[in-house]
Amino acid sequence: MSTSTARPTPPWAIVTLREVMVKARDRSYLISTLVTLVLIVGVVVFNAYMSTRADEYTVAVTDTAGTAVVDIAHTTGQSDGGNSSFEAVSAGSSEEALELVRSDDADAALVQDADGTWTLTGHEELSGGLQQGLAEALRAYALEVNASDAGTTPEALLEGSEFGTALLDGNAENQFMAQFAGFVFAFLFYMAAIVFGMAIATSVLEEKQNRVVEILATAIPIRQLLYGKVAGNTVLAMVQLALYAGAALLALTFTGTADSVGTLIPASGWFLVFFLAGFLILASAWAMIGSMASRTEDLNNSSGPVLTVIVVALFGGLFAKGQLLVIASFVPVVSSVAMPVRMLNGEVPLWETFVSLALALAAAYALLRFGEKIYRRAVMQSGGALTLRKAMKLEQ
Repeated sequence: MSTSTARPTPPWAIVTLREVMVKARDRSYLISTLVTLVLIVGVVVFNAYMSTRADEYTVAVTDTAGTAVVDIAHTTGQSDGGNSSFEAVSAGSSEEALELVRSDDADAALVQDADGTWTLTGHEELSGGLQQGLAEALRAYALEVNASDAGTTPEALLEGSEFGTALLDGNAENQFMAQFAGFVFAFLFYMAAIVFGMAIATSVLEEKQNRVVEILATAIPIRQLLYGKVAGNTVLAMVQLALYAGAALLALTFTGTADSVGTLIPASGWFLVFFLAGFLILASAWAMIGSMASRTEDLNNSSGPVLTVIVVALFGGLFAKGQLLVIASFVPVVSSVAMPVRMLNGEVPLWETFVSLALALAAAYALLRFGEKIYRRAVMQSGGALTLRKAMKLEQ
């Protein structure tokens, strides 16, 4: 009769669970996550409110020409789902029109001088929407009048002036959304890499300072402790980013403020995948920094190179264009931002995506193995901060 025994849980998995449970019980972590979620949803809802809020303008005019201009502005403002409303208020003279503005009975006065020059006068300020709407309406009115005087039509005068935009690479209609989403991706990567990366370094340093690591080393291999810390904080970072992305996409969908949500969903999914690879690289580096430090001040002094890589990834993904962006999308860590940004800007061949991801994962594996060697050598040492060269010379 044979008996089967349950396979023991790997030590790194136990450490991973411990890291996750400790952070999940941290009130400051939970509060900061909740506050960030509320802010994300709040920004989306506020943007939806502002995009649907009607702009109502009252304009004082002195003649039928002014009334005609305001009527054209109103018609244009209401077309194509617009929310700009323009209303003309008649005044007997230019002085009376200005008095209506001065008493706040009109937002502005539109008056034509004797030489034919039009002047838009506000009280303390002039809204950009008011200026733009009336300026476009005035051009349309002048075109119509001049065309009538010339015995033709505005359409005939404008024949051959149709103008459109296109991009060789990307979608012009989604350009603004791509830029905004790219900024969000870069910012989330920057914050998560620093917050959770520093958490790894601080945790390693604290266990080194209070000698807990010496006790743990008698129970599990040192490398398993490193793997668990990296895995645990990676899980936390991924869950937090998934919550943020999910909240933003749901808010955009329910408020109907983003027609291109369908293009954001796949890019957001790939961002999480590339973030995983990039964060694994940085997590190994943060663990090495923590193991070589002896005081908190040492972390601040030795974290410069890692912070530089994070900043390069941030600005590379945000500001790289053309061929430079293509190159950046294949550079590990930088590709965590650059490749999703490329996907937002246009179609990216699937083989390029997988090659970039493979390079990032290979770099993550290589640095994790290298970090394991440094961690084993340095985490048991005390008495002062270590440099990378000194740590390499220590006995394992």
